[in-house]
Amino acid sequence: MKNGFKKYWVPVFVGLVIFLQLIVFAVFRENSYIAVHDNLDLFVSQLQIMKNTKSFFSHGVLLPMLGGISRDTFGSEFSLYNILYFLFPGLTAYLIGYFLKILFGFCSIQILAREIYGENYSKYRSLLWLIGLGYGLIPVFPAYGIAFTSVPLLIYFLIKVYKKPSFIWYLGIFLYPLVSYFSYFGFFLLAYMVCAIIIMWIKDKKFPKGLTAALFVLAAGYIVFEYRLFHEMLFTSKETIRTIMVSPDFSLAEVGRSVWNAFINPVFHAQDSHLYFVLPVCVAGLVIMNINYIRKKQFRRILTDSCNLVFLFILFNCLICGIYNLKAVRDLVELLLPPLTGFQFDRTVYFNPFLWFALLFLLLKRLYDSKKRTLLRLANAVAVVSVLVVMFVPQTYNDFVSTCRGQAYELVKGKQPQGMSYGEFYSESLFQQIKDDIHYDGEWSVAYGLHPAVLQYSGIATLDGYLGFYTTEYHDRFRKMIAPALDGNEWAEDYYDHWGARAYLFSGSGENIPSPFRTIDLKDPRLMIDTDAFKELGGQYIFSRVKISNEEELGLKLRNVYTDDSSPYEIFLYEPEEQDSRVH
Repeated sequence: MKNGFKKYWVPVFVGLVIFLQLIVFAVFRENSYIAVHDNLDLFVSQLQIMKNTKSFFSHGVLLPMLGGISRDTFGSEFSLYNILYFLFPGLTAYLIGYFLKILFGFCSIQILAREIYGENYSKYRSLLWLIGLGYGLIPVFPAYGIAFTSVPLLIYFLIKVYKKPSFIWYLGIFLYPLVSYFSYFGFFLLAYMVCAIIIMWIKDKKFPKGLTAALFVLAAGYIVFEYRLFHEMLFTSKETIRTIMVSPDFSLAEVGRSVWNAFINPVFHAQDSHLYFVLPVCVAGLVIMNINYIRKKQFRRILTDSCNLVFLFILFNCLICGIYNLKAVRDLVELLLPPLTGFQFDRTVYFNPFLWFALLFLLLKRLYDSKKRTLLRLANAVAVVSVLVVMFVPQTYNDFVSTCRGQAYELVKGKQPQGMSYGEFYSESLFQQIKDDIHYDGEWSVAYGLHPAVLQYSGIATLDGYLGFYTTEYHDRFRKMIAPALDGNEWAEDYYDHWGARAYLFSGSGENIPSPFRTIDLKDPRLMIDTDAFKELGGQYIFSRVKISNEEELGLKLRNVYTDDSSPYEIFLYEPEEQDSRVH
């Protein structure tokens, strides 16, 4: 029995971790606490819009958001994650995507390691299973979680092509964009490949034809599978809000702090929790390793050691993240490559989650290679703790922890937490009740005190919305409607005029107030809009979470107030006093 446990404890541990994740979401389902920021308020609702309108594969159609937005500005139909929403209901698709991210992370690590270590893979199998599990669990941007964790799979294909080109490996490279995304990963992967081609050319003293061919095959794959994105980037003449987005212009000191922050903290959507355990372990391991080289006067080994090279790669990505904030650098790139105006080069840090776990493995592998039982056990213990840290440290996109905490709070406190569950956030039954009551038939609406995504999810057309790529023409028309809120409010004006991806309503105090919380507390419940401009855009309904205090001044009338036992929302439905016609 003891020998059996020693032999199978790693598979049992991996199985228990995944089972625990499965059971939590299976039990709580719509009551799971799913991250709202850049998730439920963005891609999930957009994918639901396409499902509601049956437009996944459509062309030349406008979708009911931001006054009518081209289908081409939404995600590709040739994306594994997006296909899930075509095939399954929203929450089911989300959870399948969640577990596919874990599966891709775990399996791609094993596939790559088998290729690199060959027969020696079995020697490191336990360690690789633990590292692969930790990597698969990283709480990154959900819509592109599979893109994050599938990076080792592409590296595997490239190694196979480098060693011996074959149609099957080129096919894998061509199909890889199905699980990736050009704007977040593809552009940088192609750039890294160019660097790899140059390096291998110098190293082998022979031009790497197979790797070069793979570069063009991968580029072709992205173009084919994300043809809508490339069409919008290269072949549309309409100016988009990308041209008005203003990024900060840092001083050199601020760039240095930005680089340090990217190195230390979880950045943007790559919240891999490395700060809490993986980083200190890796830094300690690197210090010990390099001191040992110095003692033995093996200085060449310092320059060629794989651990040091991976660490330098991490630092390089952080450096690019900081340099992105230098206006002179951005201006040069946009001058040389106009289609990349507004492109975020700081996304190089999205590759660091893989690099941190790769570095952790390479350092722990040294303990395995020592063949000392104590060091081997230490390596396993460190790997187990790295998994537990990723699994249990709260992060923006750690839905497992958020769900456990939310349900535990309700159990202990006897009341619900401030955050909303998936089902509460969208409150489909409440909005279906409203639609039935007003005989809703596609009239344009806006949201006040809640995310427009909530309305969009239930099939309500919105003049407002969240999208990083729409025309400046509509941006200016929407601005006319919210001008009363922007005039005299420096923060709100800068927020909308120099970014504008969230075209939302503002309150009387200038707050951009879509709230994903159970209660909403406005300092000033006045709604600051130009009602005539609202009507010019075709607006008919205002779905508000608060009673608007200046409704008479705006010429609005309260149609009704709606509640539902399953929803935390109380919706005040307003419309302009005079309605000459219903706009569809």
